[in-house]
Amino acid sequence: MRWACVLLPQLALDAVLRGRADSAAALALVSGSPQRRVLRAVNAAARALGLRPGQSLSAAQALSRDFALVEYDQAQVERCQRFLAAWGYRFSSQVSLDYPRVLLLEIESSLGLFGPWPRFEARLREELTSLGFRHRIVAAPNPLAARILANAHDGLAVASPEALREALGRMPIERVGLAGEVASALARMGLRRLRQVLALPREALARRFPAEVLGHLDSLLGQRPLALEFYAPPDEFDQRIELNYEVESHQALLFPLRRLTADLAAFLAGRDSGVQRFSLHLEHAEGAASRVAVGLLSAEREPAMLFELARGRLEQQQVVAPVRGLRLSARDLPRFVPEHRQLFDQRPQQALPWEQLRERLRARLGDDAVHGLCARADHRPECAWQPTEASRPTVASGGPPRPGWLLHQPQALGESTPRILAGPERIESGWWDGGDVRRDYYLIEMRGGQRAWAYRPAGASGPWLLHGWFA
Repeated sequence: MRWACVLLPQLALDAVLRGRADSAAALALVSGSPQRRVLRAVNAAARALGLRPGQSLSAAQALSRDFALVEYDQAQVERCQRFLAAWGYRFSSQVSLDYPRVLLLEIESSLGLFGPWPRFEARLREELTSLGFRHRIVAAPNPLAARILANAHDGLAVASPEALREALGRMPIERVGLAGEVASALARMGLRRLRQVLALPREALARRFPAEVLGHLDSLLGQRPLALEFYAPPDEFDQRIELNYEVESHQALLFPLRRLTADLAAFLAGRDSGVQRFSLHLEHAEGAASRVAVGLLSAEREPAMLFELARGRLEQQQVVAPVRGLRLSARDLPRFVPEHRQLFDQRPQQALPWEQLRERLRARLGDDAVHGLCARADHRPECAWQPTEASRPTVASGGPPRPGWLLHQPQALGESTPRILAGPERIESGWWDGGDVRRDYYLIEMRGGQRAWAYRPAGASGPWLLHGWFA
């Protein structure tokens, strides 16, 4: 087997930065008692000001006050790690969160689907970057070795046991996962690299150190299996972004909304499901949260489409009070069935698929403004079609041509002698429901060149009645 370790070196910082539009501004995470506030993490802009993790807040503010402060939130870090596990579940059925700030994925069984490891790795990096997480990735024959090698490497891929032993042998002894007192004792013996420890007689190590040391070394080399607890994706999505200032306009909510819908799409891809209904909750400083419901007619998971639909619904909602947080929850997650297309799809790249156009119109105009049409077994034009939910349009097959625009009520034709292009076509129907009609329909051309559909009573030479227009 082969395993990939995705190490997230600044997970707590990324969890905050990805919710901010000004991610390049100086930021520091702080924790500790009111008497002793300490910086837990700083971004690159804060480091340029002289700030360092472990520094007291008073010392940092003595250097500069041009940085933002955010409370370190361990619960938020754990939520981000679980979200990344849901994302990783898309690529592997064996995903482990047994180590903090680490994602372990079994990749051997996924290479046939996602391609050789260099291509697979590039895809992982691209998606992690788009999600806003910095990372280091290492592949190795066993999960513990991948985790340990990620302490010192990025992009390393070890395939054979011999190459694994060589790569581990170069690791500093204090970075191979041994207990602190064990690493110190080995260092006092003059052992600086793991290969020096592996060269010692096994019996000597067993006499000097606890049995856990030999077990750890055996697991590193793949000679002893490592028991891992595998992640199981939840049945619902619930995530929020706390804003660092009060928002009173829809425009300022678009950045966190785009982030939340992108996270929802990544979560759905991991579960191989779509979303049919979800809710946006605008959290206010005072009072209950405002809820914006977003409903779709079929399950979808395209991030751009989810964002456009949520944006359309949000812009129809009045912001009744300043917003301090945005939350997205989705519980209706049915199975996603991709659209079937031809092998050689001739649809222009700029054209919008029908499903996306339908949902965008519903989001912009409202649910009651968009309808579909379905055919009925009735020859009367006014009864041959009826409105239905905005599903895929029904296309009539065969038969004489019919106008794309049918008038609600026939109107008297202003021209007395139009040019007849085709006809007559007699329609005689409706005797069973009291709406009996007997008409002779003609395809006619008006003086201005427009083509219309008009009729006269059957067998009569009465006035022309206009019933529809052709495109």
